[in-house]
Amino acid sequence: MTDIADLTRSFGLLRLPDSIAFGDGSRAGIPAAVARLGRRALVICDPFLASTGYFSELLEGLDALGVAATVDSHVVPELPVAEVEAAIGRARAAAPDVVVGFGGGSALDLAKLVALGLAHGTPLNRFYGENLVPGPVLPLVAVPTTSGTGSEVTPVAVLADPERELKVGISSPYLIPRAAVVDPRLTLGAPPSVTASSGADALVHAIEAYTAQRRQPEWASQLPVFVGSNLLSSSLALEAIRLIGRSLRRAVRDGSDFQARAEMSYASLLAGMAFGTAGTHLSHAIQYPVGALTHTPHGLGTGMMLPYVLRAILPTDTERLAEIAGALGVARASAEESADAAISEITEIMSDIGLPRDLASMGVDEADLDRVVELSLTVRRLVANSTLEPTAENLQRIVHAAYTGMHRELTPSAAIANESETRA
Repeated sequence: MTDIADLTRSFGLLRLPDSIAFGDGSRAGIPAAVARLGRRALVICDPFLASTGYFSELLEGLDALGVAATVDSHVVPELPVAEVEAAIGRARAAAPDVVVGFGGGSALDLAKLVALGLAHGTPLNRFYGENLVPGPVLPLVAVPTTSGTGSEVTPVAVLADPERELKVGISSPYLIPRAAVVDPRLTLGAPPSVTASSGADALVHAIEAYTAQRRQPEWASQLPVFVGSNLLSSSLALEAIRLIGRSLRRAVRDGSDFQARAEMSYASLLAGMAFGTAGTHLSHAIQYPVGALTHTPHGLGTGMMLPYVLRAILPTDTERLAEIAGALGVARASAEESADAAISEITEIMSDIGLPRDLASMGVDEADLDRVVELSLTVRRLVANSTLEPTAENLQRIVHAAYTGMHRELTPSAAIANESETRA
């Protein structure tokens, strides 16, 4: 962490919703949060949630406050762009003045994209990338029912575009919901596989936000959406890492463990707050083409990639990885030993919750690797956010090690280590 003596050379930045409510029972405040923003609500939810008691309570609460609600439960995983634009078309008939996302990451991202499309039209490919949304979208209220994406507090929505061969992101501060309501009680129904993949993604968010490139912003210019690791994001990220390290295995093993569920909900929220400004980097950049190729959950791919990425950035991030070891409770006598222990502990967490160990297990063929590297490098906002020089050679090393499952092969040569140290 940055010492107080370094404040003259450091900076902090967070972009967040107007209000964030966390806690058991906080779901009771959703109708009032919606009513403050509009009188005609489009409520987007996962199909299996539409018949639950919690969702019925939400609709009854909206009706009691005089908010007319239209429900769209046509949420599909990974959000193909054609399905998203179809949802925008359906939403126009309802003419909402506020959009509610209720569900997992896909439901929340779909709510963001519908709010964007209603305000600024389609096709959505005009907004791919960052800072291309021209103005405010319809006001959003985000209610997560899984612990992982952090989408309730972030400026990012991810969708799949088959013409691009990879997942694509739309990143803009205008996509940040106006209100977020995080009630861990809503996560109790998530099955172990969802708990594992979403929880792994939360850990990746926190660690990549903490290890992102540090760079002084040009305050007078338009800032990038992801500004890199900073004072404010780092404190949130480190606390998220600490909580996930002690609660993710428990939440996957016993989904009724409410203490573990609450800690994961809080940690996911903190990780979202951190990476929404600091950004993520290489695990996410590589997952974009891998996810499109294998049609596997986002968190499964980022979580599987994380140990390989951390091994590759170890020369540039030894001190920060040592601090992560402290948060995980595996610190050793030296920074180098602690950094290695952190990577080993993260590898064990991913294995213990059932994530695959390598790209081959996810369905990637060896013939696909060069294309994965090529496409990963096109996600500039992510690869440039790492302390590792974003060259084809460096990404090839990571991707090939991830294919064989041998992340210790990523111990860099002296030449690469020196190059990385110079960049950091």
